[in-house]
Amino acid sequence: MERRKRNLLVVLIGIVIVVAMVSSFGLGLFAPDTAKIVLPTPEVSQQPGGEPGEQSGLVLVDVTPETVQSVIRDTLSRPDRYTRAVTIEDFWGEGESGTTHADVWVDGGWTQTEAALPGGTVRYSIVGDGQFWLWYGGDRTALSGPADGHSADLEGQRIPTYEDVLELEQDAIAAAGYEEKGGLACIYVETGEDALGYVEKYWVSVDSGLLVCAEQWKGEELTYRMTSYAVSTDRTLFGLTEFALPDGTVLHTVEE
Repeated sequence: MERRKRNLLVVLIGIVIVVAMVSSFGLGLFAPDTAKIVLPTPEVSQQPGGEPGEQSGLVLVDVTPETVQSVIRDTLSRPDRYTRAVTIEDFWGEGESGTTHADVWVDGGWTQTEAALPGGTVRYSIVGDGQFWLWYGGDRTALSGPADGHSADLEGQRIPTYEDVLELEQDAIAAAGYEEKGGLACIYVETGEDALGYVEKYWVSVDSGLLVCAEQWKGEELTYRMTSYAVSTDRTLFGLTEFALPDGTVLHTVEE
């Protein structure tokens, strides 16, 4: 009788040990391996003065001369329709300068520009559908021809865009980062000195994705500056219902 009780006790102890081992291994097998789950943390750049992350609500990736073009191309979004005023200043030294004021309307693949040149002449241009049209105030006809990637740049009036930054040779970029310009949080790009001694600087808004300022320097002397800080995307304030030539030919109708 005592022997039967001892055998029963041994069996019960063995069952308890087996249950404990199964429970232990079972929990380890089916419980999620949280120690191996790694969440990537975005690399945020804090640049003095700009703090664009707080202003725009964007998570900022690290910007370097090697990455700045891909950041501008792949992470910034640009409006399909907008209007803005552009100021172009040329500095010739000894206090002499000239200023061009331009109004630009963009609707999808169409761009219309009205620019008041330093001498008072008003120059108009429309670019779209693979063509450009160009005329001056008082003209009844427009010059036209096939457009290329730079035609929307006012056909030679030197209003650069963010595409100019993307077309830079990477090894020509000497510096890049975040910087405030005109009260806007921007991505800043600076080229190295070229063969003629010129350095170009660009500021692209992290909010609109558009180029808002460009400068050209030769040594300590500023030779060129373009600024366009205010961009309106309000459709009711667009101001144009059609892009038309001076003879009344409508090239593009702005849809509501």
